[in-house]
Amino acid sequence: MVWWLFNKKKIGIDLGTANTNVYVEGKGIVIGEPSVIAIEKDSGDIVAVGQDAQNMIGRTPGSIVATRPMKDGVIADFDTTAAMMKYFINKANTGFGKKPSVIICVPGGGTEVEKRAIVDAAILAGARDAYLIEEPFAAAIGADLPVNEPTGSMVVDIGGGTTDVATISLGGIVSGRTSRFAGDAMDEAITSHIRSKYNLLIGERTSESVKKELGSASAELAKELGSTEIRGRDLLTGLPKTITIDASDISEAIQEVISNIIAIVKETLEDTPPEISSDVIDRGIVLTGGGALLNGLTEVLSNETGVPVFVANDPLNCVALGTGLALSQLELLQKNK
Repeated sequence: MVWWLFNKKKIGIDLGTANTNVYVEGKGIVIGEPSVIAIEKDSGDIVAVGQDAQNMIGRTPGSIVATRPMKDGVIADFDTTAAMMKYFINKANTGFGKKPSVIICVPGGGTEVEKRAIVDAAILAGARDAYLIEEPFAAAIGADLPVNEPTGSMVVDIGGGTTDVATISLGGIVSGRTSRFAGDAMDEAITSHIRSKYNLLIGERTSESVKKELGSASAELAKELGSTEIRGRDLLTGLPKTITIDASDISEAIQEVISNIIAIVKETLEDTPPEISSDVIDRGIVLTGGGALLNGLTEVLSNETGVPVFVANDPLNCVALGTGLALSQLELLQKNK
């Protein structure tokens, strides 16, 4: 019995809409791949998972479908999510053999049904048992905020499917909001804007790429970011076409998403007790997730809230790192399950 307790493998999974990161206790983050799976339509066989499947998006024949089984931070397709998790768990568990205990991140606003689906998918994927941790709390741990101390911290985690905002003190979330306006919503807004303004249809990967290159939360900053060429299909002729767009186009396209993020940050601050608000003013708001890297976002948020805003040291991996650090508290989660 003692041998089993000391040899039980523990794995933390940041199961994101866009990317999945896997943290193995004692090793750190061992997997970081897109949350994409490619499946043969007729047989249901898995063709590829992760980066290999990501490379297939928009390029598969009719017999194969490459898809993201997660949507807005929750499971959109249970069976394919379970299959994808099984791939990641097996890859992280290579050479050990025993079924691992798993902690999985979930959006702060997830329903009990959505949370149960994630636990069930993990068990089906091969986990011994599965526990959940809310993404903003994991992000705060990964950003090295003093989450267990009697002082207030605020984190804004902008992922692919959701934006989670939370104030945290004494090991719990004091106030928070979750919105579907996040990285994917920015990509969709860029695609829609270019289609309506230029009659050009671009793919998912192109919209994400141009967001990373030219995206800006500030119209003023966008004037300094230049332009780039993008390729797509002309909706009038049906033929391939290349156009040049500038950063102002991208900034204009994503303004609604940025406005929504600002709104939920303000709403969270309004719900926060005065003492914790005072701590947040002193310590600032910390941004995590891929969206934290958007040009000008820290300045725009700071101007709108009157609070200093900083980007975490490793924003892309904060949630996964926080989940990994939470593995040391697994016994406590088992008691409270």
